[in-house]
Amino acid sequence: MRWMKWAGALGGAGLVVLGCGGSGTTPADTVLNHGYVYTVDSKDSVSQAVAVRDGRIVYVGSDEGAAAYIGGRTQVVDLGGRMLMPGFVDGHLHPLAGGRALLLCNLQYATLTRAQLQSAIQGCLDSSADKEPDTWLEVVNWVRQATQGVDADPDKSTLDALTTSRPILVRSSDFHTVLTNSRGLVLAGVTKDTVDPPGGSFARDAGGNPTGICEDAAGWAVSSVIPPDTDEDRLNQARAALAAMRLQGVTTFMDAAAGADQGAAFTALQKAGELTARGFFAPTISVEEATADPVQAVAAVKALAAQYDQGTHAPVPTISFRHVKLFGDGVVNAPADTGGVLTPYFTNTGTDSAPNWVPGTNLGSVYFAPEVLKPLMAEIARSGLDPHVHATGERTVRQTLDAVEFARQQVPATTFRPVIAHNETVAVADYPRYQSLGVMASFSFQWAQQAPYSVGETEHHLGPDRFARMEPFGSLRNAGARVGYGSDWPIDPFDEMLALKIGVTRSGDPESPNSFGPDFAGPINADPALGRADALRAITMNSAWQLRMENEVGSIEVGKFADFIVLDKNFLQQPAEELARNQVLLTMVGGQVVMAKAPFGDVGTVAAVRVASGRSRALNLRASSGHAVMPGGNHPHGDGHNH
Repeated sequence: MRWMKWAGALGGAGLVVLGCGGSGTTPADTVLNHGYVYTVDSKDSVSQAVAVRDGRIVYVGSDEGAAAYIGGRTQVVDLGGRMLMPGFVDGHLHPLAGGRALLLCNLQYATLTRAQLQSAIQGCLDSSADKEPDTWLEVVNWVRQATQGVDADPDKSTLDALTTSRPILVRSSDFHTVLTNSRGLVLAGVTKDTVDPPGGSFARDAGGNPTGICEDAAGWAVSSVIPPDTDEDRLNQARAALAAMRLQGVTTFMDAAAGADQGAAFTALQKAGELTARGFFAPTISVEEATADPVQAVAAVKALAAQYDQGTHAPVPTISFRHVKLFGDGVVNAPADTGGVLTPYFTNTGTDSAPNWVPGTNLGSVYFAPEVLKPLMAEIARSGLDPHVHATGERTVRQTLDAVEFARQQVPATTFRPVIAHNETVAVADYPRYQSLGVMASFSFQWAQQAPYSVGETEHHLGPDRFARMEPFGSLRNAGARVGYGSDWPIDPFDEMLALKIGVTRSGDPESPNSFGPDFAGPINADPALGRADALRAITMNSAWQLRMENEVGSIEVGKFADFIVLDKNFLQQPAEELARNQVLLTMVGGQVVMAKAPFGDVGTVAAVRVASGRSRALNLRASSGHAVMPGGNHPHGDGHNH
C-alpha cells in the first residue's frame, strides 16, 4: 500500500462527487455523511457527518451543516447509517513479531496433547524437508497451559522423538516459555553445568540435567543462537503488520519493546510512503543496564530516539521514539508463576483426585529491585521520556507505583506520564494510587475471558481471593484510574472487536475462533466490567493520552487528524453477546483511505501481503512470532515480548 491521494481509489457504493459548495466555506476534500458519528469527545457526542481537508477534520455536525463543505471536487461518502468513530489507538503491541509469525510453523493457539503437538510439528517438518539437517524449525502459538491441562508438560524427549535432525524451538503463546530439543540445547551450549541467567531458568530433572523447558531469559538465551533476520525480512514483517493493523482499524500504535531494528524497518517504510499507521516505539532498558548506570541507560534510549524520532506530527504518519519499556516481572499464569506477588502462590499438597491447595513459598519474581527501580524512574522523569512498565503481579505493581511516587518527589516539575501495562493482579489498597500518582493502567481486555491460561491451574495457583480480582480494569476505572488498551499482539490473535467485547462483558464469545468455545463461556470472575463508552475511550482517547497525542487523535473533533474507522455494526447498540461479531469496513489515516471493504470499495491492501520470496501469503491474524525480547540491545528476531 503506497501512501497516496485517494481520489479515485475508493470505489463502489457510497461514493459520489458533488458540486455547489456553500458560499464562503472552503470545500473539503472529503465529506462522510448520513452516519452515526461517535466522537469520543468530552461529552461522547454523536453527530451525522464529518468533513476533512488536508488530512484534518474541519467540520463535525449535521448532514445539513456538512453540505456547505461540498464543492466541485469533494468526495462524498454516504455512510448509510453506519457507525464512524476514531481510529483505534493500540497502546501495546509488537508489530515485527506479529508480522514475522506469518512465516513460521503455527500451532494456532490450539489445545494439544503431547501426541498432537508432535503430530503438528512433524507436519511442519515434513513440509520443509529441504531444510534438513541444520535449519532451525521455529514453532509459535503453543498454549503450554492447555497442553498441561489435557495431558502433561512436554520436554525435550517429546521433540527428540520426531523424525528430524533439525534443532527445534517451540515458543509458548505467552512468550515466557521455550521448549527445545536436545540438539537445540547443544547448539545453545546449555548443559547440566549451565547457570540460570538473571530473570530466567532452565527446568531440570532430578539429576540436574536440562529438560528442554526454558523460562524467560533462559529462553532468550536459546533463541539468540538462531541466525538473525535480514533487513529485507524485517521490512516484509513490518509490511505484514501494517496490513493487519489496517484490517483491524488501528491507526496509531505503540511497539512495546523496540530497538534499532524496529526503527530502521518502519523508518524505511515511512520514507517510501508505506507507513499506514502512526508509529510509536518504546526501547527497553534491562535490569543489568539500570543497575550498572541508570543515567547511561536512559541516555542510550535518548540516543536511539535522536536517531529515529521524526519530530512534529503531521497528517501523514510518522515515527516517534518517546517512551521507554521496563519488564518488571514475568506472568501470574501457571505453571510459570513468575509474576511478583505479595503473598505466595498456592501449591497442591494433596493429589489430583483429592487436591488440597494451600499457600506455598513462591512469591514470583520482581526483576528490578526497589533500589534500582527508584533511581531509574527518577532519571526517566528528568529525561522527557515516558515509562511503560510490564507488571502482572501485585507486588511488582506496588513497587512500580512506589517508584513513580519516588520520582515525583525527586523531580516535582516532571510532566512524565507513567503507564503500567497488564496489571493482572493489583492489591485493593493500591487501586486509588493510580489516579493520585497520575499512572495509567493499560490492559489487554481479552485476558479477562475464561481460557486455558486463566482458569484451572492458574485459578488454583493464584488462590480464590486473588483470582476473584484478576484483570481489575473495572475496579481501577471505578477508583478513578485512567484505563487504556493494548492488544499485546501477537501474544493473542489480533482481534480488537473481541477484546472490546470482553472489556464490556468479561467473557469471550463461544462463536469466535479467537475465544475458547462453550466450555469456557461466562465471565472470568465477578470483578466489574467497563461500560461501552469506557471501553471505546480506552482504545481511543486514553491510549492517545499515553502517547501524548490526545490533541491530535483519539476523538473526532475539528482540528484533529482525520484518523477514523467505519464499523459494520453499531458497537453501542449491538446485543452484548454479539459485540465481537463486527468488523471494520473502512480505515482512514490523515484523510486517506488505507483499507476499505464493500460497500466502500477495496483498495487491495489486505487480500495478501508480499513476502521476501516474492510469493503472496494470505494474512493470518492468529499469528504469533514465537520470539521473546532480550532486554538490553538489538535482537535478531522481531520485536519480541516478555509478557
